[in-house]
Amino acid sequence: MASRFRADSELTALNRRAGDTVRVSRPLFDAVALAIEVARHTGGLVDPTVGRALRLAGYDRTYVAVRARDGNFIAVSHRSPGWGSVELDAERSEIRVPAGVELDLGATAKAAAADAAAATVHEIGGAGVLVSLGGDVAVAGPAPAGGWPIRIADDHDAPLASSGPVVAVAGGGLASSGVAARSWRVRGGDRHHIIDPRTGSSAITPWRTVTATGATCVDANAASTAAVVLGADAPAWLALRGLSARLVRHDGSAVFVGEWPETEAQAA
Repeated sequence: MASRFRADSELTALNRRAGDTVRVSRPLFDAVALAIEVARHTGGLVDPTVGRALRLAGYDRTYVAVRARDGNFIAVSHRSPGWGSVELDAERSEIRVPAGVELDLGATAKAAAADAAAATVHEIGGAGVLVSLGGDVAVAGPAPAGGWPIRIADDHDAPLASSGPVVAVAGGGLASSGVAARSWRVRGGDRHHIIDPRTGSSAITPWRTVTATGATCVDANAASTAAVVLGADAPAWLALRGLSARLVRHDGSAVFVGEWPETEAQAA
């Protein structure tokens, strides 16, 4: 439904019809509406209209294929008119994406799926549930004593046996965003998948990885992505919103915000 790369994806079909008013399935409508709401709450720092900027930066196919390139891709920056340009008609389940704009739901759709899965499983079974989709973690129901232990890593594909800091989560969600795991070579430099909507290019940031907690996984993902985009202003932005986070610089040193423990347990 929400892939930018699959020819049979409903999102791909919507992007191809940019400029037209398109009736879509309710799941896609709700996913786009959620992405717009997150954009509004983050002041446009997390914006679903960066799809074309991602494509022009080189992220125009699955990441495995992007990494396989020889580095001669010529990246181009592109600023979209922003989330406010997308028109939604909830009664008709219709969306109008302006001509020249492409949507990307990578910052919200996976996190929303984790939230929905955790809530559904808990409702059916009644037990405490933890769901992790590509590193986006959602929790529902009662947690084990001491909380669910979660190892933090730059890449969600890191082996379970690898060492790293561990944080306990008892509810809500946790998500990490960073520039280390999804980066690629282009002619004249590097690019990564977190676009700064203010420039239309990969965010220039002091943070290698940001991990944040939230009332939901969607909230946590929005916070971690916004923090990467904000750069040096991120700790103050997170603190103002009462969020807890761990921000790791490129040299490996960390900044902690809110109730995140500065002395972290290590997984053996």
